[in-house]
Amino acid sequence: MRVGNKPEGLAFDRRTGLLAVGLANPDRLALVDGRSGRVLRTVALPESPRHLQLARPGGPVLVPAERAGLLVEVSLPAGRKRAVRVGDHPHDAAASGSRELVGNERGHTLSVVEQGRQARVLDAPVGPGGVAATRGGLVAVVGVRSRTLELFDARSLRALGEIHVGLGPTHVVARGARLFVVDTRGDALLEVLARPLRVHRRTHLAGAPYGIAYDAEHRRFWVTLTALNRVAELTDRRLLRTFPTVRQPNSVTVDPATGRVFVASRKDGTLQILDPPPYRG
Repeated sequence: MRVGNKPEGLAFDRRTGLLAVGLANPDRLALVDGRSGRVLRTVALPESPRHLQLARPGGPVLVPAERAGLLVEVSLPAGRKRAVRVGDHPHDAAASGSRELVGNERGHTLSVVEQGRQARVLDAPVGPGGVAATRGGLVAVVGVRSRTLELFDARSLRALGEIHVGLGPTHVVARGARLFVVDTRGDALLEVLARPLRVHRRTHLAGAPYGIAYDAEHRRFWVTLTALNRVAELTDRRLLRTFPTVRQPNSVTVDPATGRVFVASRKDGTLQILDPPPYRG
């Protein structure tokens, strides 16, 4: 289905059943009914986003507006906005407790947002891309240019260590206290343990893996393979199967209640809705 121009960045909220989709030119956030696929509302943005995350179930949606240097918080389902000035080219943001942590890609910093304002700025790995918060109060930041992952304590904001994570890491998600990093150039999904900080497992994924989502209900990872126009279904140990997708599938998210998968095509402006059959392997 057609959803808008250059969709990139997806976030699904189980509480409201809404799918948030980032759009460009014009810069909008589309709020889509996750059952019907119908666009219910669009919210104007100061700039287009690359990544979206939920601050918590029920929202708000965290929308880094890169070229505007803003983090925009969008409420669900009403679509009310609050913009916070952060750093240079905010690329991704994650919430931990009452704090929101924003990776500023060109500033090589991590903005700490509290009560609607930037409270602190931390040094981050070079070219911070993906940001993820664990259940145990840790925040991981992927340095795309440094090819590293740095870990922070979300409460004290102390840096806990930094390790190399592949040939070209881009995105990261958390599963409990563990972190899973997409190595786009290295064709792999890396499992990273926090204590001690180390790469524990590498799963090969051919096809330039890029976008990632974790379905906690079904214990599945979904990773887009941008060079193949496919999306892969994995456990934390192995690849299960792949499905064909729309062209240039940069973004993916999932409804954990149903297992429904959403994939966005930045190339042709379409949103794919996939209901995968149960895995019988």
